[in-house]
Amino acid sequence: MGKPILVVTEHTNGEFRKPSLETLSEARRLADQAGSKVIALVIGSGVDDLSKIPSQYGADVVLKADADQISAYSPDIYTAIVETAVQSQNTEIVLMPATDQGKDLAPRVAARLDAALADDCLVLELKEDVLEAERPMYAGKAIARVIMKSGVKVITLRPNVCAVSAPDSSRTASIESLTVPDVKIKTVLKEFKAAEGTKLDVSEADIIVTGGRGLKDADNFKLLEDMADVLGAAVGATRAAVDAGWRPHSDQVGQTGKTVTPSLYMMFGASGAIQHWAGMSGAKCIVAVNKNPEAPIMEKADYSIVGDLFEVAPAMTEAIKKIKG
Repeated sequence: MGKPILVVTEHTNGEFRKPSLETLSEARRLADQAGSKVIALVIGSGVDDLSKIPSQYGADVVLKADADQISAYSPDIYTAIVETAVQSQNTEIVLMPATDQGKDLAPRVAARLDAALADDCLVLELKEDVLEAERPMYAGKAIARVIMKSGVKVITLRPNVCAVSAPDSSRTASIESLTVPDVKIKTVLKEFKAAEGTKLDVSEADIIVTGGRGLKDADNFKLLEDMADVLGAAVGATRAAVDAGWRPHSDQVGQTGKTVTPSLYMMFGASGAIQHWAGMSGAKCIVAVNKNPEAPIMEKADYSIVGDLFEVAPAMTEAIKKIKG
């Protein structure tokens, strides 16, 4: 039997984030190939109820690090907790989602453990106990296939590239407590401001409706918000729209924003510059609406509509409403 796979999970408002469930499901797939176990690491304050959930998505063991001082993400203490978990469980593979937290935590853990790091992976494969990963390089212009030879391997998985397995309520896992190490915290969270409303995070959404400079004004994003409400989608933005102050940076997709891999990506009034393409080229289906038939995105999109977005977007929203009844 191979050594166990450790999954560092994330949760907000008493629920696991979808990328964590994707990562747990992928860990289960790899563990079945290797004949090993999946250990889910749950970090936080008052996580007893959460600790019962990972078993439904493939965890054999739930390792609980529960303490009052970790009610929010702290890089110092999280790094120490993951290091302790790896050493106590004798694991070689550490998986976490490539979220903002995962991208911050993974290199810290890899440096502490002298481990190889593969960030933002798209595909993982085990071949005769050798772990191979595919990850984008050069802003998505190339896909590298890497073989990880270090003793401990730290990997982050891009959200939406792995399917979430159907939860199995009949599965059970042993729940163990992990002693939270006593570390000097160098960074202190003074305040946490939750985003207004309950809008989807673009990095986790299955459908994204994005606007660019062609929307002309922040108020015109209402056209895309209406469409997103009908589709159950997130609203994204190009860097130009964010720089203009029309949308928050949290909505920005691209090389200097978020990398997304939705099933459907719809672009309105955006040319599809290479910097933006780097953040959304992994979308399974791309629909572009632009008045300029020569815009770069029009050739790359699966479906292109040459037209005025102020006419096309409302018409599409109404059509979607009729289809959905």
